[in-house]
Amino acid sequence: MLQLNLLPDVKIEYIKTQRTKRLVFGTALIAMLAAGTVTLLLALVVYGVQKKNMNDLSSDVQKYSGQLKQTPDLNKILTIQDQLGALTGLHDQKVIASRVFLLAQQATPQGVTVSDFTTDFQANTISISGAASALDRVNTFTDTLKYANFDAGVGKTIHPFSNIVLSQFGRSENATTYTIALSFDPTVFSVKSTYNLIVPKQNTTDSVTGQPAEIFKQTAPSGSGQ
Repeated sequence: MLQLNLLPDVKIEYIKTQRTKRLVFGTALIAMLAAGTVTLLLALVVYGVQKKNMNDLSSDVQKYSGQLKQTPDLNKILTIQDQLGALTGLHDQKVIASRVFLLAQQATPQGVTVSDFTTDFQANTISISGAASALDRVNTFTDTLKYANFDAGVGKTIHPFSNIVLSQFGRSENATTYTIALSFDPTVFSVKSTYNLIVPKQNTTDSVTGQPAEIFKQTAPSGSGQ
């Protein structure tokens, strides 16, 4: 059978254009419906599911908060926990007071005795009183403290003592009395450091010579003539 296309070319192009237009509109409508559906789902999640979860969490917080408030001696338990948490910091702040004896033995020169060694760990100060065979021995003592070093570890060396002052001295027929006041670096007595005092080599101490001597000795009252 012979078929003849009697539609003009303009009409054919118009029909094709209309088909394309309907296809574009249809595709756009489907895309709009899909976007609207996604937006609706997101809104349901945000305003529905998440809101419910937040309400549930708030309810749980109130529930467990009420249970905690009913716990007997809750304040005491919390106080104990706080104190346990502070133990590490308190341990780091401890001092090793027994190092006073090591310091006195190592830094005291021959011919010098100590009758009173008062340490204030709050103010980081020391007061040393005693007697010496001569005033130059007292000067040697102060120089020993002044030029001493302390190995603080990790290759760090510090001057442990400062503000060294011969605050009092006196002379009698038998001896020279003295009182030395000074400040010390807390590292010397800190539990976090290893004691390693380095005294000047030119000062001869009992610990260096190995000759035991009486370091601690009660000083006779002034004016007693003894």
